[in-house]
Parts: sequence; C-alpha cells; structure tokens
Amino acid sequence: MHSFRQVAVSNVIRGENVVIYEPANLYDCTLGENVFVGPFVEIQGNSWIGDGTKIQSHTFICEYVTIGRHCFIGHGVMFANDMFRDGKPDANRDSWGRITIGDNVSIGSGATILAVTICDGVVIGAGSVVTRSITEKGVYAGNPARLLRRL
Repeated sequence: MHSFRQVAVSNVIRGENVVIYEPANLYDCTLGENVFVGPFVEIQGNSWIGDGTKIQSHTFICEYVTIGRHCFIGHGVMFANDMFRDGKPDANRDSWGRITIGDNVSIGSGATILAVTICDGVVIGAGSVVTRSITEKGVYAGNPARLLRRL
C-alpha cells in the first residue's frame, strides 16, 4: 500500500476569477486576477503571478519567481533557480537566484527558464533553455536561447 501526499492549494493569496484545475500544488504564493492554472502545476512559495496570466499543465514554478501580467506559460515549462554552483543542490534559499518575467511574455512548451530576468513582450520558443537575461523584445529560441528576430 502506497501513501500519497494529497494535492494542495495552501496559503495562496488570489484575486478575482482565478481558475485552478486539480491536481495542483500551490503554496505560499500570490495569484493576480483572472489567472488560469492548469492541472499538474506546482507553484512554490514567494512566487507572484500577474493578472490575466495563463499557466498550462505540467509546469513547475519554483520559489522566488515573479511572472508579469498577461503572460502565457506553455505546457511543461520548468523554472529553476538553484544553479548547483557547488556541484550539488544548495539548501540555503537566500543564495538561490531570482527569476523575473515581464508583462506580455509567451513561453513555449517544454522551455527551461534559469535564474534570469526576461523583459516585457518576449516570445520564448518551445523547448528553449534561457540561460541569460533577455533585455530586448523579440523572439528567442534554442539551447541556449538566442534572438531570432526583433519584435
């Protein structure tokens, strides 16, 4: 007989018209108004999701992620802020990077976003790995993600 932890939405501050499809695991985070969270999504503590943002299924949003307004986060997007600088996981949360996503950003399915900042109006192609901050509006794709064209 296996024991499974029950899915939870715990200590979440949320605005009006928030939709969360279960199973989902959200805790100690803030969701703006009109936010959509698909099934099998985890949003960890100290994260903030802006008004009108849509997060598709199987996405993992680690601690200390800020996502702006009217963003689209595709299926299976992974956010990571522990950079394994010492060759192993770092238990000290204070040393983890912070991830900030601007407004009107679209991130394609299967992308990985490391401890970076992405400015407003950026499109990240599916499967891309964003290893450096993006400061210019445009379409980015690849591993590592590179500018394909300006918008």
